Amino acid sequence: MMRRRFLAAITAGALALTGCGGKAPPPPPKPRVTVAHPLGRDIVDWDEYVGRFEAIQDADVRPRVSGTITAILFRNGQDVRAGQPLFIVDPRPYRAAYLQAAAATGRSAATLANAQTELARAQKLRSLQAVSQEELETKLANVRTAQADLDANRAAQSTAKLNLDFTTVRSPVTGRVSDKKVSLGDVVTAATTDLTRVVTLDPIWFTFEGAESLYLKYTRQAQEGERGSSRNTPNPVDIQLADESSYPHHGKMVFVDNAIDPRSGTIRAHAELANPGRMLTPGMFGRARLVGSGTYRAMLIPDEAITTDQTRKLVYVVDGQGKAAARPVETGPMVAGLRVVRTGLTPRDRVVLDGLTQLQPGAAVDTVMTRLTPRAEDTAPGASPLTAPPAAAATTH
Repeated sequence: MMRRRFLAAITAGALALTGCGGKAPPPPPKPRVTVAHPLGRDIVDWDEYVGRFEAIQDADVRPRVSGTITAILFRNGQDVRAGQPLFIVDPRPYRAAYLQAAAATGRSAATLANAQTELARAQKLRSLQAVSQEELETKLANVRTAQADLDANRAAQSTAKLNLDFTTVRSPVTGRVSDKKVSLGDVVTAATTDLTRVVTLDPIWFTFEGAESLYLKYTRQAQEGERGSSRNTPNPVDIQLADESSYPHHGKMVFVDNAIDPRSGTIRAHAELANPGRMLTPGMFGRARLVGSGTYRAMLIPDEAITTDQTRKLVYVVDGQGKAAARPVETGPMVAGLRVVRTGLTPRDRVVLDGLTQLQPGAAVDTVMTRLTPRAEDTAPGASPLTAPPAAAATTH
């Protein structure tokens, strides 16, 4: 009984409030968001690698003859030309051997001339039946023997001349020489003793290794005509040094190895680039970016306009009825300070740039239209440059 009276009182109060003009609370205001059309651009992807510079020619200099070092004709670490003299091995024994071989050649030439004279005389007498056929054949054999001796002595003279020339040890290539490994008076052995090392500097190689997945990607692209294979196409490569934030050094691909290393799952490759100032040195570390795709059309939007739904990347767009809708997208690298969206957006979509936390799919929103512009130069993101350590000490002048 008491409960019925309580409910009746509540109902009467509600009716009284309604009769007095009471209203339901108004709905919450629609969220206000900023929207913009994505920027359409033609994009080329670049893949990044780490590697080192390598000399195209790296020659260990060894003597061609044995003997005593009598002269060193270069300064450690200097630039040298191909054929420039570097060392002198005592030439006196080889000069004497050459003169001896030359004398033997002269003696053989004289013997041959004498044998030819005797053969001519015997042939004339044979026509007069003054000598026998046997004697004529002996003279002919003497000429042949003398000719063979002359040929052998000429070859020995050439060998002696080569050995004499080899007493001057020359640079095999144009490049930069290392330090000397021997001193004056040291006895060196032909083809054994290390004298020094010469490396070429211009042009120079940049050697790196790529993962099997990247190799497969490039192969598929070549098969589909999107990007030429670096085996036969000089694809561009940009390189930065450890203390640089951009990629100022430019080269081209010239080599991809013929097999993948089963231990590391990578394949070796190198690019070639000019080095006229010879600043780039073999063994130097560098970062490279290699063109990784053909040209394709993509949309650019700010990175903060992209949300993540577990494994998916989502972008909110506003449709013609003013309602927000979540759109799955496939993203790429950063370009000009904006994120590449490969698929999922069109140039006419209105992309929500802010207020994403208050949005629900299908919710009505108020929009403020703006225009996207590039936020940075159109370059790939650079790595933080390394800085040299501070000086340990200083002096005044």
